[in-house]
Amino acid sequence: MSWAVGVLRAGRRVGAGRVTSSCLCRPAGLPLTGAWAVTPVSKMATVRCELIKNFTSEEAVHHNKVSIIGTGSVGMACAISILLRGLTDELALVDVNEDKLKGETMDLQHGSPFLKMPTIVSSKDYLVTANSRLVVITAGARQEKGETRLNLVQRNVDIFKLMISSITQYSPRCKMIVVSNPVDILTYVTWKLSEFPPNRVIGSGCNLDTARFRFLIGQKLGIHSESCHGWVLGEHGDSSVPVWSGVNIAGVPLKNLNSDIGTDQDPEQWKNVHKDVIASAYEIIKMKGYTSWAIGLSVADLTESILKNLRRVHPVSTIIKGLYGIHEEVFLSVPCILGESGIADLIKVKLTSEEQACLKKSAETLWEIQKELKL
Repeated sequence: MSWAVGVLRAGRRVGAGRVTSSCLCRPAGLPLTGAWAVTPVSKMATVRCELIKNFTSEEAVHHNKVSIIGTGSVGMACAISILLRGLTDELALVDVNEDKLKGETMDLQHGSPFLKMPTIVSSKDYLVTANSRLVVITAGARQEKGETRLNLVQRNVDIFKLMISSITQYSPRCKMIVVSNPVDILTYVTWKLSEFPPNRVIGSGCNLDTARFRFLIGQKLGIHSESCHGWVLGEHGDSSVPVWSGVNIAGVPLKNLNSDIGTDQDPEQWKNVHKDVIASAYEIIKMKGYTSWAIGLSVADLTESILKNLRRVHPVSTIIKGLYGIHEEVFLSVPCILGESGIADLIKVKLTSEEQACLKKSAETLWEIQKELKL
C-alpha cells in the first residue's frame, strides 16, 4: 500500500488512477486525490461536491520529482534537507520496513503545510518512484562484527541488483545519487547494474569531506568556511586526499605562506586538519550512533545543483579511468560540474606528484575489491 498527501494536484502525481466518481460535480475520469483507488463513501464526498465546482480537467505536468530509497537516519536527513530547500514538488520514499516507512511518511505529511511542497508519497513498491528526475540511494546492508569489507560489498551488490533494476524500470531517464557506503564502490556497482551513461550515476563522494575540510580550516583561521577554498578528493573516507597545493583564502595560496603545509615537516601541523576530517565521522558515530544531518545537507546541495542546472563544481564520485595515471575502472571524487544532465564536465585539477600518487593508491585499493565482485 502507498501513502500520499490527500490534497492538491493529484493529477500531477504519477500513478494517480482515473476512476469513475459518484460525485456529480466531478466529471468521470478525473484523477482523485489521496492514496485511495476509489473515493471512500463518506460525508466528505458531499462536502467536496458542495464546495468545489469543477472547471477543467487537470493534465499531468512536468515536475521535479525526487525519490529517496531508504528511510533510515541518512535517508530522512536527505528528505528533510531537500524539502526545506523547496527543491521538489513531489517526494517519494521507499523502504522495506513498512511500519517505519508509514510513520516517517505521516510525520512529513503532517508538516507539509509548512513547506512549499504539496505531495509526499511512499510505498514498498518501486512503482511509487515512477518518472523521478532524481533518485537518492541511501539503503544498504550494514557491516556486521568481524565482517570483511569485500563480504559487506557483495551483500550490498545483491541488494542493489533488485533496487537498481526497479529504479531504472520506472525512471529510465533519471539521475541517481548514491550515498550508501562504501560509496565509491557502490556507485561503480550502480553504474554497472543500471547501464546508464556515467554522467547520470553520481556518488556523494567527497562533497561532505570537502565541507568538513573547509569548516576546520575556517575554524583554525577564524574565517567563515564559505571563504575557505580547498578540496578533498579520491576515496570517501580514510584514504581521501587533501589537495593542500590548492588551498587558498581570497586567492592567496596557503602554500605560499607555509611551503610545508600539510606535510610532516610543517611546524603548524596543518595535516591534523585532514586527520580530523577523517576522524570526525567516527567521533560522531561514537557519540550519537550515526551521522545524518551533514550528509543530508550535502545531498541537498548536490540535488539543487542538478535540478536547477546551476553548473556548480562539487567533488563527487565518478569514473576517472584515464585521468591522473589511473588505468582501473574505478569511481573516485574529483571536481565535477553538476547540471541538469548530471555530471556535465570534469575539472582537470593540477596535482603535485605526491597528491597524484595518493589518488592512484586509492584507485588500486578499490580495484582490488571491485575485481572480486560478482555482478
